[in-house]
Amino acid sequence: MAKTKTKRSATKTILWILAAAVVLLVILGVVLKSTGVIGGGDKGAQVEVGQVESRTITQVVTASGKIQPEIEVAISPDVSGEIVELRVKEGDIVEKGDLLARIEQEFYLAAVERAEAGVLQAKANQEQRRADMLNADLQRGRQQQLFEGGMISESEQQQAMTQYEISKAAFDGASYAVRSAEAGLKEAREQVGRTVIYSPMSGTVSKLNIELGERVVGTTQMAGTEMMRIAQLTQMEMEVDVNENDVVNVVLGDSASIEVDAYPERSFRGVVTEIANSARVQGAGTQEQITNFPVKIRVVDRHNVELQLGRTRATVISSEAAAEDLIPSFRPGMSGTVDIYTHTIDDAIAVPIQAVTIRDINRLKREEMERARRRSSDEADTLDAVEEDLEEENLKRVVFLAEDGKAKMVEVETGISDDTHIQIRSGLQGGEAVVIGPFRAVSRTLEPGDAIRYDDQTDHEGEAGDSTGADDDMSVDVG
Repeated sequence: MAKTKTKRSATKTILWILAAAVVLLVILGVVLKSTGVIGGGDKGAQVEVGQVESRTITQVVTASGKIQPEIEVAISPDVSGEIVELRVKEGDIVEKGDLLARIEQEFYLAAVERAEAGVLQAKANQEQRRADMLNADLQRGRQQQLFEGGMISESEQQQAMTQYEISKAAFDGASYAVRSAEAGLKEAREQVGRTVIYSPMSGTVSKLNIELGERVVGTTQMAGTEMMRIAQLTQMEMEVDVNENDVVNVVLGDSASIEVDAYPERSFRGVVTEIANSARVQGAGTQEQITNFPVKIRVVDRHNVELQLGRTRATVISSEAAAEDLIPSFRPGMSGTVDIYTHTIDDAIAVPIQAVTIRDINRLKREEMERARRRSSDEADTLDAVEEDLEEENLKRVVFLAEDGKAKMVEVETGISDDTHIQIRSGLQGGEAVVIGPFRAVSRTLEPGDAIRYDDQTDHEGEAGDSTGADDDMSVDVG
């Protein structure tokens, strides 16, 4: 019996202790909440805040392409035949007029001999026609005298004159045949001369497509065989494809920064020298259609020095030179990327790009009218009439300013942008605190008047208080 009473007493003691602990926890929670230690920090969405500032903004158009020589000539033969002599190999440096290759001449020499024989035959025929004309002229003279003496009829005299005209015409035809034969001989001799290929310019054999003994096709009646290419590798450029939306911002003379894949972590200066008038269209007529315009950028920085001096790279550059000090040696076809600096504005009012978003102003006005309708039923009919004019979307560029712990929406007009900032033409004056993140909040969930939390709130609110570029209240005008 005593044992049972002891058990009950211990149980009651435990229950009293637990009850006291619960009461203490409740009191502690109330105290902590009242002092703001817990429960008092959730005053709104956590956001990142940036500064509206004045800075220099440079608009950049970025495109990719290939390195190529500014001047490159494709050499194709005018005549067909077998390559019997090849004087160069790929990479050789040649001067204007240097012999590059020879094509078999026997066929064309035979054609010259035929043409020469044709000329001789035409001249012999011309002399025969000349003799016939002189004979006919003598006959015409005799017949004229006899006709004047009344010894022959007029028809006989006219027949003699006609014969002379025929002989003269035959002589003229023979003279033209001689000229034609001589022209054929000249052409045959030129064909022989075309079997020898000379360099049309000084440069480097950048591409060689033939071998000794190979047969090539001339360009007389078809495209012909491209034998080789001669390029001036001492001046290189990069050709890039610029999208049709960006090419309107590019003008001749724009400066550029060139990055070549073969030289990582290095950039080279460039300048725009040519903008195509005709587009390159990929996937025409499909949803994936892409329209680009070729743009050429000359490499301004020093390069390909060994080609300028006609030496090998080892004799030009010391092996002890640092990698960043090496003079680059660009080769046709190297890949790279170009940043073209199209437009620069100094002292532009700018915000981080992520701060600018799109909002439907009419939707916000409709929501404001709905709140007004709930507050006053007397204005319901008037608000319904106004709301009919706000059915369509009215998308505007806006930013959210951080003022007094709330988000205030300001409509802005934007200008050019660089990689990080965008110009604000109107709507802000500079110095305001603008919400720049997180992205989901700025682009979708954040609404005018929402409570927000951010670091260094006091400083930002003080800066925002100096702003003169936005209204003090975020309310939307409903007309």
